[in-house]
This record gives sequence, C-alpha cells and structure tokens, in this order.
Amino acid sequence: MTLDAAFWGTSAAIIALLVLSAFFSGSETALTAASRGKLNSQADKGSKAARTALNITEDSERLIGSVLLGNNLVNILATSLATALFTRLLGEGGVALATLVMTLLVLIFAEVLPKTYAITNAERAASFVAPAIRVVILVLNPIVSTVRVLVRLILRVFGVRTDPESQILAVREEIVGAITLGHTEGAVEKEDRDRLLGALDLADRTVEEIMLHRSGIEMLNADAPPQEVVEQCLNSAHTRLPVYRDEPENIVGVVHAKDLLRAIYARATQPEASNSPLENFNVMDVAMKPYFVPETTTLDDQMRQFLAQHTHFALVVDEYGSLEGLITLEDILEEIVGEITDEFDMDEDSPLRPTDEGDYLIDGSMTIRDLNRAADWSLPDEEANTIAGLVIHEAQMIPNQGQVFNFHGFRFEVQERKDNRITRLKIRPLL
Repeated sequence: MTLDAAFWGTSAAIIALLVLSAFFSGSETALTAASRGKLNSQADKGSKAARTALNITEDSERLIGSVLLGNNLVNILATSLATALFTRLLGEGGVALATLVMTLLVLIFAEVLPKTYAITNAERAASFVAPAIRVVILVLNPIVSTVRVLVRLILRVFGVRTDPESQILAVREEIVGAITLGHTEGAVEKEDRDRLLGALDLADRTVEEIMLHRSGIEMLNADAPPQEVVEQCLNSAHTRLPVYRDEPENIVGVVHAKDLLRAIYARATQPEASNSPLENFNVMDVAMKPYFVPETTTLDDQMRQFLAQHTHFALVVDEYGSLEGLITLEDILEEIVGEITDEFDMDEDSPLRPTDEGDYLIDGSMTIRDLNRAADWSLPDEEANTIAGLVIHEAQMIPNQGQVFNFHGFRFEVQERKDNRITRLKIRPLL
C-alpha cells in the first residue's frame, strides 16, 4: 500500500486530536488545581482571563463534565482513526498495534505531559485555557446537563442523593487544612499556625469557654466605706471592677479606676472641699451601668459587640440570669495572639511548667485549648473547658490527691486538691 493522501490526512487528524486531548487534560488539571485566591488577586489587578477562570470554576460539576466529554470524544475518535489506519496498513494485526501505540501516545503526550505542566503552572495555565474552555462549556452544555440529570437519577436509584450546590470542601476547611499541612511540612511556624487557627475558631467558640469564672472575679462592695473601696482599687491589678450590693450575684455597676480618680480629684480641688475628699463619697456615683451577655454568645459576635459599643468589659450570665463570669476584649484577643501581659499584670508562675523528668506541672484551671496550643497536644475539649474538668469527666469522680489516671495517651497525676477543685496536675505523654 502506498502512503497516499488519505494516510497523511488520517495521520494529521490523529495528531490534531492528540493535541486537543492534551489541551482538555491540562485544562482540567489547571482549573481544578489553581488557587482561587491567586486567581482572584489577578482578577482584581485587571486580568480578564483570571476572572473568566473564576467564573467557570464556580460550577465545578459542569466544568468537569464538559472537559471530560470533550476529552473522551477526541480520545475515542483518535483511537478509531488509528485502528482504521493500522488495519489498512497491516491487516487484522493492526488492531493490537494501534491499541499499543495509541495507549503510549495518549499516556505520554495527552495525559502525563500536559497535566504535569498544568500542576506546576496552575494559575497561569488556568488563565490561558479559560476563554477556550468557556466556549466548550457553552457548546456542550445541553449534553452535559442531560448527563447530569441521568447521573442523579441513577444515583437516586441506589439511595444516593446529590446536592448540586454543595462543595466538596468548605472554604474555611480548606484554609484550616492548608495551614495545618503547611505547619506539618515546616512552611508555617507554630506561632503563626496558632494565631491563624485562633482567628478562624472565634466563630465556633463561646464566651463560656474562655471567661473568668465568677469564683475568680474581684468585686467591690457598694456599701463598703469609701476608704476601703479606694484602697481595694489601688491594690487591684485590674482597671475595671464590678460593684455588687448585698450579695456577689447582684451586680449593680462597674467602676473604672480612672473615673474613680477623676471623681476624687474633683472633690479634692473644690473650694468648699472638706479635709477628706472621701467624706460622704458614694462609689455608685462613678459606676457605669453593667453590660451583661449570655454565655452562649460566640467569641466572634462578642468581639463585634465590644467594638460596636466601645467597651472592653462584659459580665456573663446563664439562661436564668445568674452570674457565671466575666469576659474582656483582651481575653478574646489572647485566643488569637496568645497571652498578653503588661507592667501591671501579676507576676505569677506559668500555668505550664516542664520538669527535668519530662513531666508537666499544670494548673487545674488552665484551659485545654491553651494547653494544646502551648504543648502542641490534641487533648479533646468537647466535654470540658479546663484540664481539671477533663480529668473529672474522664474519672467520673472528683479525684483525691495522688490519684493517677491514664487516658487519651497521657498520664494524669493529681498533685493538689483544694475543697472540690483540682488545682494542680502532673501530666506526661505515654510513649
């Protein structure tokens, strides 16, 4: 047989189809692997191709369906032409040879090569192919839509229901996964990981988890002598103190140390002032109205409320209106950036202290989240907020001093107990 025009025409058609197959394969990989964040950044800078890539990737099912349909069409057509060509040249033995040759050509030039390039240059390749793929989607959309309906009907027969609006991964989960993976691979430092994940977690956590419990709140008695009130304010490490009357549950105001100082200074500088500016002084004259929030408020919402109301201090109450604790804007910020201290903070020992034996001495009131962040552990915090609460939950009792428990891959030894509270624990990871 001579190599006539039909041979060369068929060969050229096969090569063209392989090029189209490579285009579809590379486009699929580029558009699915490209970072939407980077594409959005390029689109904001005026890249129309990047904007097109963003638009066509919004409906991933239609995109993948169109690309796969086009890719299968050109691959099947190229294989059919090659089979006809080799059969014409070699007879029946040409079928096996055509299968072998086309498998190698498709694998190397239409799959591995374009997909490897697309992965290494995802955003650039996605922007390049987006205009052409948009045309392909428009042309093949009727067929793809029909196939999508047929697929859903078949899946429904087997009890599988699909949500066309759902995404495989939520954006937040993608970000969390990327940060965690980056830390595992060494690209993201632990401190940066903690700050980023802390900011993302604000919407999932409530004020109840990080508030200062009412047992630790320092309060002023509205009926106490003025000298006692001023002395307590001066000795306190806090600038804002709740004021109660009759019983600590009955909060009637909040005093700011600066307001107290202004009031005393004003009384002392008045011409008719008596020998003592504290004579007949009433702390409620300078107290602000207390701000109460429910314990179920998320940290994200509470931070927005603090910013909107221009205040940094709130009292937390339960569903019955009983005082549970207090929370400040600084408490929320510490969930992102870590412990914030200044020159007025008490010089206290760290709640987490490693020992030479490899153990950790931990205050029972330390939150599980803070412990996990500090020691890079993963103790569960679904059933308790503090490490002492976790031990009580797992032990189903209030342990005595010296008792030892093993759970979640750690050894817990109760070092100190005060009344019904576990105040100190010794923890060691079990190898």
